[in-house]
Amino acid sequence: MSTPMDFCLPERCFSCGEPWPCSLAFPGRLRYNNKNVRLISPGLELIALADYQKSERTPDRLPEAPHSPEENLSSEDAFKLDLYFWLQALSTALVFLIAVFTLVGRIISVDGNSMYPTLHHRDMLLLQSAGYQPRSGDVVVLTKAFDMVTDPIVKRVIAVGGQQVDIDYDANTVAVDGRVLNEPYLGEEMLPPGYEHIDHISVPENCIFVMGDNRNHSSDSRYVSLGVIDQRYVLGRALCILFPLEHFGPIA
Repeated sequence: MSTPMDFCLPERCFSCGEPWPCSLAFPGRLRYNNKNVRLISPGLELIALADYQKSERTPDRLPEAPHSPEENLSSEDAFKLDLYFWLQALSTALVFLIAVFTLVGRIISVDGNSMYPTLHHRDMLLLQSAGYQPRSGDVVVLTKAFDMVTDPIVKRVIAVGGQQVDIDYDANTVAVDGRVLNEPYLGEEMLPPGYEHIDHISVPENCIFVMGDNRNHSSDSRYVSLGVIDQRYVLGRALCILFPLEHFGPIA
């Protein structure tokens, strides 16, 4: 505990000139330079001290802190309030996810085995849609209907507009602009399809030539009824497999 300091001051206030207690006086204990001050003479006015630095009032009673509105709520009302905030947060997150999948990408399921072994039936894929431009080697999702097929299909881009495609079943090769593609994703040798098919073609501008990785069980751009695909039918590029978890990962 600090030792009180004694001050003998004039009986009139130096600020207003009135006798003590003046209109500037205040009750309670006073502190000067963090030390207790004991009044010896009335008319205390700390501002009159030559070496005055700072004075502060220590009130006899501190004001009570305001009560939070939640403290007055019943347990049932508090639960309803918490539930409201949780629902609000979930709604915001849901709107954000919908905006992302609508404007940036989407999720789609694989139907069939034409992309085996790269993809399996009912794999869930994450697509990149916004700003995507097809490139050779990309796995894409298309919406062009042909024959009895009306659902989106998944294929690999072999060539884009302005490129020449040549398929040699005897050599088990696919060449683009005279260069044989390196295709490590194929699981078996190609056999000539049993339907009317295309072996050589120049891809028109703004179109793509696609094939399935499971070449012997894929209806793709070799099939006359499908042929080359206008880029406007491309939903997006398949980036990765989301589900099932054992297949999770990026698509090569």
